[in-house]
Amino acid sequence: MATATVKTGLNSIVKYLSTKKESGRRSIGLLVDGPNVLRKEFNVDLEEIRDVLREYGNVKIGRVFLNQYASDKLVEAIENNGFEPIICSSDVDVRLAVEGMELIYNPTIDTIALVTRDADFKPLLNKVNEHGKETILFGVEPGFSAALKNSADYVILLENDEMNYYEDNQKDE
Repeated sequence: MATATVKTGLNSIVKYLSTKKESGRRSIGLLVDGPNVLRKEFNVDLEEIRDVLREYGNVKIGRVFLNQYASDKLVEAIENNGFEPIICSSDVDVRLAVEGMELIYNPTIDTIALVTRDADFKPLLNKVNEHGKETILFGVEPGFSAALKNSADYVILLENDEMNYYEDNQKDE
């Protein structure tokens, strides 16, 4: 793979994704790995992610997975942003992967967006791709998995309070 060209800025990403729209709006299922990305040091803005995805399609399902230690304030903020908080008493990654597999077989969803930096979700992305659905990956630095990045159709990197996308990361269409 050639070295990726990095483009920066929210407007650049919105413009980029809007060029990828097909004749109809895409139906998007968004899954967020809360414990891995919703940390003060990352400053991930779920509303901004939703706004970017709205340029590409309609977010039909928006779920944020949290562990049992999530504060009431965080749960309330997630709900106020229009997302469904999923509180997991066991492993968050397993629950998110199960929900992701369900989205694969959901006929109303044709694009799955994932917000994580965890390579554990590479098999999920591979299954999504195998079943012909598009993948949009929002990764977070530091610690974003290169293997994960190379498994998605579109990659948007959240770093230092700005979004960047990798223009030549897309698979051959």
